[in-house]
Amino acid sequence: MAYTNIDDPSAYFQTALWTGDGNDNKQITNDGNSDLKPDLVWLKDRTQAESHAWFDSSRGASVRLQSNNTNAESTESATQKSFTTDGFTVGTSGSVNNGSNPDQYVAWNWKANGGTTSSLSNTGPDSVVQVNSDAKFVIGTYTGNGSNSNVKHGLGETPDALIVKRRTGGTGAWAVWHKDLTTAYWLRLDTADAQASGVWDGLNPTSEKFFITGGSSNVNINGSDYVFYAWKSVQGYSKFGSYVGNGVANDGPFVYLGFKPAFIIIKSLAATGAHLIWDLKRSPFNLMDDIINTAEADAEGTNGIYGIDVLSNGFKIKNTGANN
Repeated sequence: MAYTNIDDPSAYFQTALWTGDGNDNKQITNDGNSDLKPDLVWLKDRTQAESHAWFDSSRGASVRLQSNNTNAESTESATQKSFTTDGFTVGTSGSVNNGSNPDQYVAWNWKANGGTTSSLSNTGPDSVVQVNSDAKFVIGTYTGNGSNSNVKHGLGETPDALIVKRRTGGTGAWAVWHKDLTTAYWLRLDTADAQASGVWDGLNPTSEKFFITGGSSNVNINGSDYVFYAWKSVQGYSKFGSYVGNGVANDGPFVYLGFKPAFIIIKSLAATGAHLIWDLKRSPFNLMDDIINTAEADAEGTNGIYGIDVLSNGFKIKNTGANN
């Protein structure tokens, strides 16, 4: 394994699985080596078509965004009720706790700074951030000013990936930046669109700021509130990169990471195709083929055409699906 300063990855990221029972205040407990009180929880019903649900400790434990649509945030206390010392509690909403089938669920949990924030003054919109300098993960908020501008992210290094979502005042796409996109291009988490230009004011992020186009509903309407999430690769713990497909069934590219991945998202850059998610909790064997689509409310799919062979130092693409 590659050298890393993170001895226990479960202190910073965990995947949780549970079965709905319909009981209010249901406790979902992470089962990793370390207790993990999450600052970002991303929830999804695996059994039925239910929207994705995002909650974070900067906006509030019950304030929901949905990555498969462009809606503004809403308070949903029947969905998630609180963060706990090693997980979170859910209510009786069918999207997280349907006991009649019963439904199966997954949540991906990240630790930032325990909800403790700091304010960053700026020539553009000021930002309020909570930073995890070990896992190199930031949750931040700002209010748009409607002009071509910039926002301080607080990471201290140039991010490898960034997501921005409009919270108030109207709809807005989930704007994704990744270091391997064409300069200043973006992807949408809520659609299958290929990369395009438009929201980053023609510039890639720096070690201090990211750039936002004035008047874009997705990143900078005057008076609208926004949330952003930023990550930087950490040796032996996380990796953001790209690869070129070869179209060969059962012998696709090998992607070196330096560690065994617990969570993978893949998206085609130049072609139409959704972001797809795999994780080791839902697919605990070498071949991961249980997929979740970020742009759809669909239930989890199991399809060999999107199979990934997870290895001790990376992963290998096993089939020829358009998304991988």
